[in-house]
Amino acid sequence: SAFRQGLVTGSKTVIHPVLHWLLQRTSELRTRAYLARFLVKLEVPSEFLQDDTVADFNKQYEELMEAFKNLHKEHEQLKISGLSTAEIRRDISAMEEEKDQLAKRVERLKKRVETVQNHQRMLEIAGQLRLEKEREESLAQQKQEQKSQLFHAEQRLQRAQVQLKEMQHVVADSKPESLMKKLEEEINFNSYLVTEKIPREMESKKTSVYFLQKVVAEPAMTQADLTALENERDEVNAQMNQLIEKRMIKYEPTDSKFSMYRQQASIISRKKEAKAEELQAAKEEMSSLERQMEQKSSQAHELEGSEVLTEDEFKQYVSKLRSKNTFYKKKRQEIAEITAECGILQRTEELLRQRHEAIQQQLQAIEEKKGISGYSYTQEELERVSAVKSEMDEVKGQTLDNMSEMVKKLNAMVAEKKASLAPVIKELRQLRQNCQELTQDCDEKKIQYDSCAAGLETNRSALEQEVKGLLEECAQEESNYRYINCMKRSLEIQLQRAKEEMKAYMSPDPQERRRAVREQYTRIILEQENLGKKLREKQKVVRESHGPNMKQMKMWQDVEQLMKCKRECFLKQQNQAAIGQIIQEGGKDRLVL
Repeated sequence: SAFRQGLVTGSKTVIHPVLHWLLQRTSELRTRAYLARFLVKLEVPSEFLQDDTVADFNKQYEELMEAFKNLHKEHEQLKISGLSTAEIRRDISAMEEEKDQLAKRVERLKKRVETVQNHQRMLEIAGQLRLEKEREESLAQQKQEQKSQLFHAEQRLQRAQVQLKEMQHVVADSKPESLMKKLEEEINFNSYLVTEKIPREMESKKTSVYFLQKVVAEPAMTQADLTALENERDEVNAQMNQLIEKRMIKYEPTDSKFSMYRQQASIISRKKEAKAEELQAAKEEMSSLERQMEQKSSQAHELEGSEVLTEDEFKQYVSKLRSKNTFYKKKRQEIAEITAECGILQRTEELLRQRHEAIQQQLQAIEEKKGISGYSYTQEELERVSAVKSEMDEVKGQTLDNMSEMVKKLNAMVAEKKASLAPVIKELRQLRQNCQELTQDCDEKKIQYDSCAAGLETNRSALEQEVKGLLEECAQEESNYRYINCMKRSLEIQLQRAKEEMKAYMSPDPQERRRAVREQYTRIILEQENLGKKLREKQKVVRESHGPNMKQMKMWQDVEQLMKCKRECFLKQQNQAAIGQIIQEGGKDRLVL
């Protein structure tokens, strides 16, 4: 508003910067003003564009505007290229000479060809060959264009197939209740965005834009203004702190309740906003992951040539693998127990055999020492044979009694061991079952961990790229900020100079006004105009008197040559007279002698 008022009233502080800016960019602004006559587009309302004639005229208008842009660009490029008329004329003359040379060559070739038989037919065939080559080039170009179009069409087809699969998957795995629930959630979320979040963000953006416009509209601030504002800010902060202390001293319970409710409401609103943002980010992530899954599935289908398992089929397959894995582990454990027991029995048998062999060797050594080798063996055989019959019954009876007693003892011991080991075996079975369940859970958790780690790794890489992009953007914005600050400082300096110029121009003192740049430029312009007028008059006089002056100059040159000739003749005559006088004086001297 202040700027407009200054323009209307003719304020120096407003007009001088504008004039300074215009005078600095005269050529650029002249071209812009010229282009604005033809490139400012007329906005036609949409209801008028529904008419066919108006739409056709508007289309022609836009096409003419584009053609004008292209012609203007070509004109500017030709101006920049620096081609002069003399160079163009030289090029035209060179081209004409080349044309004449080519025509002569064509004539010579025609004369050579006329001597060949069927030359007309051969010329026709050569023309047809040239046409066919041009046609081949155009067909190759069309083939390349069609290949590119086919590639783009295949890409569109793949995207459409992916979208179709996504829709089929959604339709197959969804029910009306779930669809309604999802729609309700989306409606609630979108209504929250439309009614609460977006209006709040728009209001914040509007307020920030309003404050920025206000800051831009204000005049440039000096260091004194900044210090005054900082002092004012400190005073306002001190007053705020005093008011807060007074309010805390008073401390009414109703206010505390309201403040508590307000705090809770603000906390809930912040949590709601955070959850909405998280939901939006999760939706975007889910959509990106679904796209990636579709791409991976299409790639797997292309590589393997078989259908990819669905989620339910994959779960069934995993459950079958787990059951087979548990059965395999159980059988492997039983085989390990049997092999361990077999090894123990083989070891005991080997130990007993070694012991028996050692005793036999000791006995044979004693017999050989006493000189009765083989006695023990024969005695054992005789005693065994003799005692077998005599003691068979007793041995049988005793052995039967001993065996019955031993069996009883063993049964009792076995029962005791079974009774003592029964709770341990139960605990062991339960522990084995728990171990199997824990191993299954461990495998599942490991699979989940691997998938989660892979997802987090991908997210980390994506976040690193995003952070890299944001850092680059931050650096770019910082450079833009510094550039804008430099431009602002230069504009402030120019504005200060323009203000001083305006002050000098509006000053009532004539000496001060003469110092103004405008007055200086006006004086210089008047002087240059007067000088131009004088030079044009002088040029006119020179043009009018050019012919007579040239004639006069030629006459003076002739007079100068004539005078030179006379001078030379006079000098020759004087030389000849002096020589004759000397000769006469010599003759007189001779006569006197």
